[in-house]
Amino acid sequence: MSKAGFWNRAFHLYYDGFRQMTLGRTLWIIIAIKLFIMFAILKVFFFPNFIKTHTEKGTEAEFVSNELIQRSEP
Repeated sequence: MSKAGFWNRAFHLYYDGFRQMTLGRTLWIIIAIKLFIMFAILKVFFFPNFIKTHTEKGTEAEFVSNELIQRSEP
């Protein structure tokens, strides 16, 4: 069995499966919307770039190093 044959069969398996879906297509759309909300919208509002706000350009590595050293000391 060649690799092209395997990949071709795998592609057609998924292609035919998604093409014949009825309820599954709706569920995949809901999953895609939820992922977009989690990664695009929530990241912007709830997870700001902490390092960028506390350092100047080019000193990020030094900031992280100092923070790791300070947190490891009792």
